[in-house]
Amino acid sequence: MSYYFTFNIPTNHEPCSVNDLLRQLLIPRKWRHFLRTEQKIIINGAYRYFNQTVYPNDKVEIWLDHVETAQNEYAPSGKMPEIIYEDPNFIIINKPAGQKTHPNLFETNTALNDCATYLGFSPFIVHRLDMLTSGLLLVAKNPAVVPILNRELVTKAFHREYLAVVNLEKAIDDSGTIDLPIGHDPLDQRKRKVVSDGLKSITHYQVLKRYDNNTALVKLTLETGRTHQIRVHLAAIGCPIIGDPLYNRNAKKDEFLHLTAYQISLQVPFTLDKLRVKLPDEKVPLLKEAKKLNHF
Repeated sequence: MSYYFTFNIPTNHEPCSVNDLLRQLLIPRKWRHFLRTEQKIIINGAYRYFNQTVYPNDKVEIWLDHVETAQNEYAPSGKMPEIIYEDPNFIIINKPAGQKTHPNLFETNTALNDCATYLGFSPFIVHRLDMLTSGLLLVAKNPAVVPILNRELVTKAFHREYLAVVNLEKAIDDSGTIDLPIGHDPLDQRKRKVVSDGLKSITHYQVLKRYDNNTALVKLTLETGRTHQIRVHLAAIGCPIIGDPLYNRNAKKDEFLHLTAYQISLQVPFTLDKLRVKLPDEKVPLLKEAKKLNHF
């Protein structure tokens, strides 16, 4: 299948070579080779060699004919996702707490199954949220944007921010970095834990509000993306998330996990545009619960 992308170089962009432009767009090396050998990158209506210069306001057209994917097929669930943002190449949905991101075996009730219902075809997974975590999830519409977004995740151009309400079992600074390796918990296959030989895991936090009942609203950003990373790290420094059934020993039965992915920032694939999508406050369950409990 052929994929076509076009955009105009921003007026404030520095002139650069075609090759440098493609690197800034995070185009994979094998695709850059294809675009050069088959002359599938067009600038202002004509092919331009890779060492030639592109300028602000130039119109760029990119044709990709050799995109391969081993993506799974996702059956439609019959339910619609809650769309927060959409463009021609991806959607950002609000995944509810308690729903898996993607199915195992014959499951059909996950977020990607809902997206298949909305799109009319199978979507393409980019990143995941824990089942108990609510909030923003980006889902690709075509395989051409997946490696771009994957490279953004690696280079941190794709940036995610979370909100959590935590129990302050120990005192913490107003901001800081948690740099503790994470591995499997040998006593519980569902869990992860801080272990000396675990994978490097880094979480940055900022306390937004402190409450009289020894709880706090915390903003978190991930430098790495390990399973249960935020939950494990906060529990490890004595600030487990309210409602966490695995890592908060005082979690109440049927209480939801007070953790929400509330903001995503990225470079829009095949453009130089920056995008920031924020979940409205009224759609953040932990903020509504905090107000109900007079935390504010």
